Amino acid sequence: MDVFRTLEEWRAARRSMRGNAGFVPTMGALHEGHAALLRRCRAENDLAILSIYVNPTQFDDASDLERYPRTLETDLEIAADLGMDAAIVPSYDELYPDGFRFRVDETRLTRELCGAHRPGHFTGVLTVVLKLLNLVRPKRAYFGEKDYQQYLLIRDMCLAMFVDVEIVPCSTVREADGLALSSRNARLRGPARALAPRLHELLSSELEDGVVARRLAEAGFSVDYVETRDGRRFGAASLPGDGGDVRLIDNVARNAKEQGA
Repeated sequence: MDVFRTLEEWRAARRSMRGNAGFVPTMGALHEGHAALLRRCRAENDLAILSIYVNPTQFDDASDLERYPRTLETDLEIAADLGMDAAIVPSYDELYPDGFRFRVDETRLTRELCGAHRPGHFTGVLTVVLKLLNLVRPKRAYFGEKDYQQYLLIRDMCLAMFVDVEIVPCSTVREADGLALSSRNARLRGPARALAPRLHELLSSELEDGVVARRLAEAGFSVDYVETRDGRRFGAASLPGDGGDVRLIDNVARNAKEQGA
């Protein structure tokens, strides 16, 4: 696997690449959920490319950015073992030569669900993803359904901006107890880790949204929201972890009967 640490090197190499490219943008700290995206990317494309970049513009909390795990060398080994052709590891100065002067704003969905609790988060996400898609020029890009709101925003941004790429959603990968895999899960310990799967369990229940939120709070979660819309129930809640609270998000598909309940 070739590792590109500057955009100059990447652009020169990209010009000589042939065939359809698949792309998985990541912030590193790779786990089995990322591995599932990388495997699918590898299986469906001539070229399989990932990026590893902890994007500061999408963090609304500076301490959360500081705590985010960084395991670059291990991540590169994992990606190489999974057969990826190239990894892009850019710097802030290269990705944001304008100092984040130019950015992508969406005016509706970014104000709801996670966006209502993380001001500016999705502006950072959409901006960096658009930059990376322009650099990689893939036929397909892969995103996990755990971050379903993010997937919808990226899909719709590409349609609105005429970005010629297929945005491919991939099923959430879970621990045996139902907890959605996340790089932040490593900060959960003891009772908090044992309690964390309760989020998915209650979101998957037939209880009304308000009852689910109340049960989560009673169990010890700090609840941001539980909301059913557009055929899915979304939830976000926090538990105490190493270095501060750990924010968990999840969503589950809802059938027609449950949506009308």
